Amino acid sequence: MHASSAITSISKRLSQVAIPFDTLQDMPMDGLMRRIGNARVVMIGEASHGTSEFYAARARITRQLIERLHFDFVAIEGDWPDASRVDHYVRDRRTPSSEWTAFARFPTWMWRNDEVRLFVDWLRRWNLDRPEPGRVGFHGLDLYSLYLSLDEVLAYLRRHEPDLAKQALASYQCLLPYRDDPVNYARTALNPRFRSCEDDILATLANLYQHRRELARHDGESLFDALQNANLVASAEEYYRTMFFSDANAWNLRDTHMFSTLERLLEHYGENSRGIVWAHNSHVGDSDATDMVRRGEYNIGRLARARYGDDLFSIGFGTHQGTVMAASDWGGEAEVKSVNPSLADSYELAFHGSGVERALVPLRHGDGELLHLLRPKRLQRAIGVIYRPETERHSHYYHASLPQQFDEYIWFNETRAVTPLNAKTLQGVPDTYPFGL
Repeated sequence: MHASSAITSISKRLSQVAIPFDTLQDMPMDGLMRRIGNARVVMIGEASHGTSEFYAARARITRQLIERLHFDFVAIEGDWPDASRVDHYVRDRRTPSSEWTAFARFPTWMWRNDEVRLFVDWLRRWNLDRPEPGRVGFHGLDLYSLYLSLDEVLAYLRRHEPDLAKQALASYQCLLPYRDDPVNYARTALNPRFRSCEDDILATLANLYQHRRELARHDGESLFDALQNANLVASAEEYYRTMFFSDANAWNLRDTHMFSTLERLLEHYGENSRGIVWAHNSHVGDSDATDMVRRGEYNIGRLARARYGDDLFSIGFGTHQGTVMAASDWGGEAEVKSVNPSLADSYELAFHGSGVERALVPLRHGDGELLHLLRPKRLQRAIGVIYRPETERHSHYYHASLPQQFDEYIWFNETRAVTPLNAKTLQGVPDTYPFGL
């Protein structure tokens, strides 16, 4: 079928079978909860890191999963120490306060925004009405917090086992010269005479696990936190040490770490625990259905599908146009940017052509004719923290099969940028507030 004819056919069928809604509060949740059913892991994506509707819809779905299906934790595409600050707040954990502001490094707007704040405040209220063992956690999956995690391991050991803290500091010593710029560690690793920190760091990790029984006497939750930070230091060291050797290897290391963290969380919360993942479409959609597979890349969605099968339910998002919060370059200023209308032969243009403004589109349990039309690979848009509309096709589109990536797809024809937190928003918050200035 010619590309334009295929797009027209998809648009027509979508107009007939998509499940429309007018506002987020009207989103038809009963059917979605039935389709999710007994899934142990629900991954909820986003087509950009700066779109309000994606964040707000994801939060609404998550609230329903917690209230109705009794999920145990939320794990985000964010760093473990920063998310721990949120976790301590929402579960009202009595732990020493951290010395940094959560998610204060680039890209600050990705998690420090009004949409996330509203969810975090709701989750704290929900948890405070429940006994402590049954409170819902909030955790980070990512590995960019090398030195924050290192500091957290040392702080934990200094409180509980000073002798182990001295050993850990000696092991971590070789990383300290690169503290201001961990990418320098990656550059140094290109030198054939480079001696990596890997063995020393793995020795510290092994030492922690060896003493975990004694350490658990102090506080099991704090020990789990320290072990995760120590695992993160090990993963981040490998990530930075090998990042210039292969883009695919760096991507795979990162998503493998995220998946391993998810598995540790499920084990920690117990045999029948259930978890929710918040991450970009490019992480939660099955990479085998995308261009990534040709580059030798895989993601947390692929790893989870292989591990959990139908006990994984993944949800993707898309939009045609509007605005997005993004930067032009890594480390650059956040800007509200106009999103170009979607390209020809893209899924987004087909959805736009349906005339449906907002809709749920079941893919695992969907309309057979629509699934047949959607299955062939075509262009799909992905905007991260960088948006470069002047190189739209090259920078933000890849080929993928929508129904082979996701179990459900949520469409917003026009979207707007997230609202970053500012000083006025945060006036009067308690000292423990994780987003405090």
